[in-house]
Amino acid sequence: MMNIGWQTVNASQIGKIKFGTDGWRGIIADDFTFANVRRVTRAIASYLETAYTKSRPVLVAYDTRFLAEKFARTAAEVLAELGWSVKITDRDCPTPVIAYNARYLNSAGALMFTASHNPAPYCGIKYIPDYAGPATPEITDTIVANIFGVEDTPPKFIRNDRISTFNPQPEYLKFIYSLIDIEKIRHARLRVKYDALYSTSRGYLDTVLRYCGCELETFHAYRDVLFGGGMPEPQGKQLTQLVAAVQADAADLGLATDGDSDRFGIVDELGNILTPNAVLLLLARHLIENKGKTGAIVRTVATTRLLDNFAVKYRLPLYETPVGFKYIGEKMRETTVLIGGEESGGLSVIGHIPEKDGILANMLVAEAIAYAGKPLSQLVAEAIADADGPLYNHRIDLHLSDAHKAAIIDSFTQNPPRAIAGIAVKEVSRKDGVKLYLAEGSWILLRPSGTEPLMRVYMETNSLDKQDRIVMEMERAIGQIGNR
Repeated sequence: MMNIGWQTVNASQIGKIKFGTDGWRGIIADDFTFANVRRVTRAIASYLETAYTKSRPVLVAYDTRFLAEKFARTAAEVLAELGWSVKITDRDCPTPVIAYNARYLNSAGALMFTASHNPAPYCGIKYIPDYAGPATPEITDTIVANIFGVEDTPPKFIRNDRISTFNPQPEYLKFIYSLIDIEKIRHARLRVKYDALYSTSRGYLDTVLRYCGCELETFHAYRDVLFGGGMPEPQGKQLTQLVAAVQADAADLGLATDGDSDRFGIVDELGNILTPNAVLLLLARHLIENKGKTGAIVRTVATTRLLDNFAVKYRLPLYETPVGFKYIGEKMRETTVLIGGEESGGLSVIGHIPEKDGILANMLVAEAIAYAGKPLSQLVAEAIADADGPLYNHRIDLHLSDAHKAAIIDSFTQNPPRAIAGIAVKEVSRKDGVKLYLAEGSWILLRPSGTEPLMRVYMETNSLDKQDRIVMEMERAIGQIGNR
């Protein structure tokens, strides 16, 4: 225990509160407790005091997780006691929706309770400033520093007069409708399957699809805090039922979102689950060719370099950022960005807020089909070919100790290999993790996760055989580091 002036706090508990690429996440009833929520809320409020006046409301929202609405109410009561007026959503809410409202309502920002695509035992909290995008590192660093100077006790007085509920849906939907060609989609009469994965997008994405004239069948469009025993992650085995439904009814496409609806999941008419990299290529081409848009392409270090080929072909600026949409959002606030995205399934586009939005991403795919009048699989193939592809992407997730992860990063930084799978390493970058650029255009990225106990190894190559050889060599090298 450590004493800070008038209070006593548990240093080990404080030490667990770390803001990663997208806020702080923890296991409910372990480190994600009501006491720690009060502590983090007060730390955020200390930042708010330096950035906003109390004439501006603070918004609070939450996803479908266990106790999420109770955690949100706890934060609202803490903020109200500190003199802030608080507007809390009237139901669980997508992250892009509360982000848009943070700007629309001229707020002092929003607190969003979510653990995104993480398993059911997790919850999380992130602060979204009034510019409607993820908090930048200087903001989150300030919040984390503030944690050591605040208490975790309940408010002495509950100021319900300063807390009100509101419906964030109408203004967000109005904004989304301004970004898509509703009549074009209506004319296409698309047949769509939608798996909400028990997420916050239910009542949002299905509403937009029906408004745009799509014939729709939905799955799992209700709250289940256990997410059906799976994860609210729109990929792989989580989409088995969606794939089967698309194939059984010969639908035009299948759509899904993650838990807080900032990531997308897309299934083409053949039942193939599209990679986020493929969707980014498809939509970049759609925005340029069909909608006449222009601007920079922004991608993270882990995202396909086929986007770089588009940038060259269409004479657009290309920016590479560290992993985390906050860096893409920051670039969107600095310059005109055509599309910004990451291989993990988040994107935003020109005219939208600097926050990833799975609802809009899904609708833009529907719009692309409507414009072209072609099957989605064909559009993806054309986009990849237009970018001089294909290239092959792969990711290995390794559950390793913190010490092992640190040793790996240190080893590849201090003594990078001269070659991988017989291919010379021509450059090493430390923009985020360690990225090895190989002589023939392949690359490998080693990066500890900012939100999960994982070491991720990403790679992109021009052949599956080469990919297999790189995987084998990287696993062998990492294993040797662990045995030292």
